[in-house]
Amino acid sequence: MKKIHIFLFAICALSFSKPPKYITVSFTAEGTCTMCKDRIEEALDKPGIKKAVYNTSEKKVTVTYNPKKLEEIQLHNLVAIAGHDTEKVKATQAAYMELPDCCKYRDGAKCDD
Repeated sequence: MKKIHIFLFAICALSFSKPPKYITVSFTAEGTCTMCKDRIEEALDKPGIKKAVYNTSEKKVTVTYNPKKLEEIQLHNLVAIAGHDTEKVKATQAAYMELPDCCKYRDGAKCDD
C-alpha cells in the first residue's frame, strides 16, 4: 500500500512540474560564410540550448536557451572558443588561427557563398 502512495505522489508531482522556461537573445558574432554559420551553430549545440541560428549577412546569432542552466556570457564564450569574436568576448588568437583561411574575418576574408 505504501508503494502505491509513493507512486501516486510521484505522478502528481510530475503533473504539476513546469517545463523549463526558455529565453531568446541575439548578439553579433563575426563570420563570413556558411562554414562559419555551421561552426557557430555547432558550438552552441549544447545542453540547455534549444536553438541557435546564425545569420551571415547580419552577422547575428539568435539563441533560445534555458537561463537556469546557462548565462548569456557563456553563449558568447562558446562562440569565441570556436574562433569567432562576439560583441562581448573576443576569440583568442590561437582559436582564430585554427579557422580556415576563407573564414578569417579579421584579415578581410571573403567567401564565395
